[in-house]
Amino acid sequence: MKLSARLVPVAVSALAVTASVLVPQTVHSAHSEQSAQTEQSVQTDKRDDFVIVGHRGASGYRPEHTLASYELAARMGADFIEPDLVTTKDRVLVARHEPEIGGTTDVANHPEFVGRKKTKLLDGVAVTGWFTEDFTLAELKTLRAVERIPAVRQHNTVFNGHYQIPTFQEVIDLSKRLSKELGRPIGIYPETKHPTYFRQQGLALEPELVRTLNRNGLNRPGAKVFVQSFEVSNLKALHKELRVPLVQLTSSSGAPYDFVVSGDKRTYADIVSATGLREVATYAEGVGPSKDQVIPLDATGKLGKPTALVADAHKAGLVVHPYTFRVENTFLPAEFDSSAVPADSGNLFGEIAAYRKAGIDGLFTDNTDVAVAEERESK
Repeated sequence: MKLSARLVPVAVSALAVTASVLVPQTVHSAHSEQSAQTEQSVQTDKRDDFVIVGHRGASGYRPEHTLASYELAARMGADFIEPDLVTTKDRVLVARHEPEIGGTTDVANHPEFVGRKKTKLLDGVAVTGWFTEDFTLAELKTLRAVERIPAVRQHNTVFNGHYQIPTFQEVIDLSKRLSKELGRPIGIYPETKHPTYFRQQGLALEPELVRTLNRNGLNRPGAKVFVQSFEVSNLKALHKELRVPLVQLTSSSGAPYDFVVSGDKRTYADIVSATGLREVATYAEGVGPSKDQVIPLDATGKLGKPTALVADAHKAGLVVHPYTFRVENTFLPAEFDSSAVPADSGNLFGEIAAYRKAGIDGLFTDNTDVAVAEERESK
């Protein structure tokens, strides 16, 4: 499968991005507008099929899942920006890492919402906090985003309180505006978060996802869109409704929650087996594994020998986009650490190069600028 890619790789530092990234609280509405850049094709001899996905935006530099984070990733050269989708009480898709928002917003500082704090079973695990489905969109818009992992990314906390929770439509509008401005298509790579959980509450994510893509002219072959999920049944259902590529996400442990609920004993390890990947290819075009499913770590925390996942996926006709590549030592294999300080920046260039050598087709990264620079240097 040929994938659209950057027309011109762009590598810029986070500090060099224009001031408009700092306060993008509104984006130009373009519900019915067709972006010529989104549909633009690239000549075969200039095509670069390696896909760089801005994971939750440029979340190494701005609080994740904010318009500022997405815009920064695009300006750094990302092919796609990735919103995780959850829903509000009034059925509006918004971008948050999880339905629980106590760790990613200032909701705890809002006395008017103190009574909304609850304990719920999220995929079978008790979680206490505030949940998007208990708020209307108007209520969520009164909140502001905060850095999710401040101990590791203390510099991101300077942006706490400056950005709203964006809707899926606002992310699409942003991608269209930036596609025009940057002269290259900026794709979207949405993930349905906890689809069984939301379906159990009568708030299924998929109908509104399909409606939104249809409304924006993005449910068509050639649209720069991937749709991903850690569950299987919703991807199989979406396969019948969407004309864009689907990606099966997997983890190095556990099983899809829809499998758990239905009594299916298969795990993510079964899904990434040669047999499992052939089944994935019947409803999806790609697989998004945890990076340690591609190259596991050895007993010393260094990269070991690559598994058969990439080769087996390619034999099944699937592209491989592993997650998540981050610059801090705490997220890197030991040989790429720069110091014993977990929050210090290490050698992400080296890690990405090792995975590219293993044959991956793209990656999710919190540090788009590093991934783009590594790609350019490798040519």
